[in-house]
Amino acid sequence: MSFSQELYRDFAILIGQFLKEEFQVGGIVEISASDRDLIAVMRRYFAAHAELESLKAQLEAARQAAGEAIGVFYDPRQNAEHAADLQRSHSLREEMASLMQRAEAWGRAASGADEHDRSAAEAEPEE
Repeated sequence: MSFSQELYRDFAILIGQFLKEEFQVGGIVEISASDRDLIAVMRRYFAAHAELESLKAQLEAARQAAGEAIGVFYDPRQNAEHAADLQRSHSLREEMASLMQRAEAWGRAASGADEHDRSAAEAEPEE
C-alpha cells in the first residue's frame, strides 16, 4: 500500500471516528487543530479532484466531437477555444499535488508522534 493510499485510509478512519463520536455524544467532539487542518485540506483535495474529473470529461467530449488529435487539442497554444479550461485543469492538478503534499506531511507527523508515544510507553517501567 502506498503512502497516499494509507493516507486516504487514515483520513477515512479519522472522519469515521469523528462522526461516530459526534453522534454518540450528541454534540460536536473536540478535535485538534491539526486534524481540522487535515480535514480542510482533504475536503479541498476531493473538491478539486471532482472538478478536475468533470473538466476532463467535458474536454474529452469536446475533443472527440471536434475530431482533433490529442496532442493538438490538449495544447493550449494550439487550442485557443479551450485554453482557459486546459489551464484550469493544469492548475487543479498542481493544487491537488500541493494539497496531497500537505496531507502527507500531516500523516508523517502523525506517524512520528504515534511512534514516539509507543517508544515512550515501552520505556516506562512496569509497577
